[in-house]
Amino acid sequence: MLPSNIPTNYLIKLDNFSAISLTGEEQVNYLQGQVTCDVTTLTEHTLLNGAHCNAKGKVFSCFRLIEKDQQLLLIQPKATIATSLAELNKFGVFAKVNIASTDHLRFYALVADNAIELLSAQFSQIPDNLTPVVHHGSTTIIYIAGETTRYVLIDRDENLAPILSKFSLPTVDQTIWNYHEINQGFPCLTSEHIEQYVPQMLNMQAINGISFTKGCYLGQETVARMQYLGKNKRAMFALQGQASTKISEHDMVEMQLGENWRKAGQIICHYQDKSSLMIQVVLASDIDAETKFRIKGQESSSLIQIPLPYSLTSE
Repeated sequence: MLPSNIPTNYLIKLDNFSAISLTGEEQVNYLQGQVTCDVTTLTEHTLLNGAHCNAKGKVFSCFRLIEKDQQLLLIQPKATIATSLAELNKFGVFAKVNIASTDHLRFYALVADNAIELLSAQFSQIPDNLTPVVHHGSTTIIYIAGETTRYVLIDRDENLAPILSKFSLPTVDQTIWNYHEINQGFPCLTSEHIEQYVPQMLNMQAINGISFTKGCYLGQETVARMQYLGKNKRAMFALQGQASTKISEHDMVEMQLGENWRKAGQIICHYQDKSSLMIQVVLASDIDAETKFRIKGQESSSLIQIPLPYSLTSE
């Protein structure tokens, strides 16, 4: 349920988002050897989830991948751009590919009960579950399914401005995006978490962010070992509750064991307002659903686990 202080229909200004761009005749083949998803399946109308890892399988970034204007865009928080970009460029010098950040693009999300009506007034085709990415001139629209449907609009500022003004909707900040990502179980990493987790600890396999049938890529050996040999003992969870003091991604979560409390995990992402708190955290994968949690240093805080929209059990 959306917090009561958030309007029903709104825009989210994604100030903290950007993308890494790959262009050139070897862009697909090069990226295929660097990330967890199968880049060869991407078309101009599809959307892929994926992760970029180091040689030991630890994640630099989690992204949504699209094709726009003959370039591949790895859309992600700005906090993970610099490291991921530098690592991609290390090996990119040996391929016919240009890799850069896309500082000229802006990202907004539309969340509204009448979103289809609003978009249809300005665009001839609206993305959906079957065609999650559509392009209209320089503007790209991405459909993100979930409990709350989100449409992400991508373009230059000067092109987005007249489109957004016609929606006549209030604009909320990036924290509301965090709320939706936590609810949907999509990892939103900050610089604190770079090279800390393998993809399965961030549930990337549960959101189709890892291909186990593609060829080799950086970190594949570790990722495969985690999947097939049962080596992974951690997973990402969503917790909900209250805390009287403002928290950050530096804070730790503690779990109750009898009369005692012990370290459970570090906060990855959070949403907090005056009455509620939601956090994304990596915990032991076999943790009991009834376990009680709190923020370290805030004894009055209280958190419980809430269900994610997917299963963490391998079929």
